[in-house]
Amino acid sequence: MEFILIIGKESSKLKSLKTSLSDRYRLLFLENISKLFDQCLTDMPDLIIIMDGDINDRIVASITRNLKADPLFNHLPVLVIVDEIRPWNSPEREIFFDDYIKAPLDNDDLLLRCHLCINRAKRFLEINPLTKLPGNISIIKEIQKRIDDNVPFALSYADIDFFKPFNDKYGFSRGDEVIRLLGRLLTNIVKMHSPDEGFVGHVGGDDFVFIIPPEKIESVCEELIRHFDSIIPGFYDATEREKGFIEATDREGNKKVFPFLSLSIGVAHNRYRRFSHYGQVSEIATELKVYAKKFPGSCYKIDRRKG
Repeated sequence: MEFILIIGKESSKLKSLKTSLSDRYRLLFLENISKLFDQCLTDMPDLIIIMDGDINDRIVASITRNLKADPLFNHLPVLVIVDEIRPWNSPEREIFFDDYIKAPLDNDDLLLRCHLCINRAKRFLEINPLTKLPGNISIIKEIQKRIDDNVPFALSYADIDFFKPFNDKYGFSRGDEVIRLLGRLLTNIVKMHSPDEGFVGHVGGDDFVFIIPPEKIESVCEELIRHFDSIIPGFYDATEREKGFIEATDREGNKKVFPFLSLSIGVAHNRYRRFSHYGQVSEIATELKVYAKKFPGSCYKIDRRKG
């Protein structure tokens, strides 16, 4: 079920929203807009609705501007509910929301606007439905933008080792929980270390991408691995936790023993070499990720070649 975050105080308008949307969407209500970023880090919504949305209000304007400027969250659509139509369409005025609807609310119109906002974001930005993170199109654009802007960056490819046997043994539901966990860990850790420049994308399955300044890459990888390794045993049944491994069938149909899930991370950066195309840096990050997989347990490998 798609998730809508609604920002506003208790009112008849809020009750109307609950009545109109609760059958079709998962809803969460937040009174204080200043807590928007914390909530997005905890549980990323498919749509943000701002009630009583006077976009001329400095706090609302500042927070929505920061949201749309943030590489981690700028894909999230924002719908504003207004009491009156203001002259926002002046050419020199920046607008930081994606759509608006005028009160009093018409139920059918509200449902349609929500549906259009969510689907427009999915269509243009290819958001992964499991993690709500940007997909391949956005990842490519983000890498190429940093190359074109000639800013220092480190591109990291991460995936989960032994994910298929885990999925086969425990089922897709538990596998999806592990993928969501990794998405949340990445988002929180990248945001903490690089609040203005960090980016996280979900290639698909158990493959993720994150981009941060090169000088922060080691601390981010180490923290990510530490948290991932400490949490993962909790996803195994007690018997397997005690053993420290599972028995499952490999891709050739043979029964084998598999260790706990771990992370392999490959990192490419532009400290020592220039790139002109996203494919060049992606190829190096992939190569380093494959190399990291040769080592037992969670591991990251950074390209340290200077030529």
